[in-house]
Amino acid sequence: MKHFPIFLAVEGRRIVLSGGGEAALAKLRLLMKSEARIEVFATEPAEEIVAWAGAGRLHLTRRALRAGDVGDAVLFYAADEDEGEDARTAALAEAEGALVNIVDNLEDSRFITPAIVDRDPVTVAIGTEGAAPVLARAIKRDLEERLPASLGMLARVGKAFRPLADRLPFGRPRRDFWSDYYFGAGPRPDTPEAARAALDTLLDRHLAAEARAGHVSFVGAGPGDPELLTMKARRLLHEADVVIHDRLVTPEILELARREAVLVAAGKEGFGPSVAQCDIDAMIVEHAREGHQVVRLKSGDPTVFGRLDEEIEACEAAGVGYTVVPGITAASAAVAGIGQSLTKRGRNSEVRFLTGHDVAGFADHDWRALAAPGAVAAIYMGKRAARFLQGRLMMHGADASTPVTVVENASRPDQRVLTTTLADLEPALSRAALSGPALTFLGLAPRAAAEVLHTQDLMEAAR
Repeated sequence: MKHFPIFLAVEGRRIVLSGGGEAALAKLRLLMKSEARIEVFATEPAEEIVAWAGAGRLHLTRRALRAGDVGDAVLFYAADEDEGEDARTAALAEAEGALVNIVDNLEDSRFITPAIVDRDPVTVAIGTEGAAPVLARAIKRDLEERLPASLGMLARVGKAFRPLADRLPFGRPRRDFWSDYYFGAGPRPDTPEAARAALDTLLDRHLAAEARAGHVSFVGAGPGDPELLTMKARRLLHEADVVIHDRLVTPEILELARREAVLVAAGKEGFGPSVAQCDIDAMIVEHAREGHQVVRLKSGDPTVFGRLDEEIEACEAAGVGYTVVPGITAASAAVAGIGQSLTKRGRNSEVRFLTGHDVAGFADHDWRALAAPGAVAAIYMGKRAARFLQGRLMMHGADASTPVTVVENASRPDQRVLTTTLADLEPALSRAALSGPALTFLGLAPRAAAEVLHTQDLMEAAR
């Protein structure tokens, strides 16, 4: 982010613009929506600028900008549409302490003006850092169609009503009231008077309501790509007071949580430092008992190797309500990334989801069934257990040429795929030096070979 978006207080403050042509007109039409004092310097101002000055909407000086003209202005626009003159006026303004924008010159500007959707006092600013103005305008058109013209009036009424709404307890009760007003059962009247009356009724209903009980949502964060989150998961993240998340949940997904939400890391790492499960259970219950809306955010799907039952049992024992929101498990994302399916007619009519290790160490399985021709298994947490799995399978008669595919960081931009065989799984996996979460497929090879890194590629990269 090269330009940090802010909203600058300009009420009663000076904004100076140099120029009198089309570029100046375009900027002035936007600036005159503000409550700033606008001053224009132009030797040949357009008729519209002269008219606006006559109507008292801005102050016009019919000459070129000079040293001392910018003074205490907060913003300055160089809009003379002449490279030399724009550079001259911009240098004067910057020397006098104003933030400078040179129209159509992103590189030398100190700020840029975004595309704006105006539903005063609701203002939406859209910026692309000058990379795609056409895209910004398209987004603006879309938002203008979605946001009703009455939104500004509702916001102004709501702003005036805020002191009365402070009768509600701070935090969740107030947020629920305002959410109800703007997005739920709140008023949609045509006049401020009707909106105020409807607000009074809505407030009485919220004041009479019992405090909202704490609740836990066990939410699947998916394999890492934010676009693979369900709509329900996104909504719950936006509403959460507390988010207790696993180590593998990506920063991009955590960014979707409400800014005021408390984020609590409760990570586990195989054979490494971990938060004890009993401590996680206690955290979940404690926050819910305090009346918070808690999202227990688990990578992948919470029902697949997520120790979900233990956390649900803790909620049930404490009398805390809960819901489970599924997510895309790593096996589904990883197999999609190699162009395969988990089951295929004529190849396998079942697929096994396995864990490479459990609380007691390397996990034991029905090795004879897994070693049978055509068997397909998705092995979670299998990197450290690879040699153990390889040995057990070959001991029970598995074909040494059985394809094995390891997908690291499934669905993420840094996804890598290792394709090998059971006989070569180790040392190939160790040489590949995969450092991210990985899913191992027994009995599957990638369909699109050109899109993956083969064993030799990874070995060379590791060197």
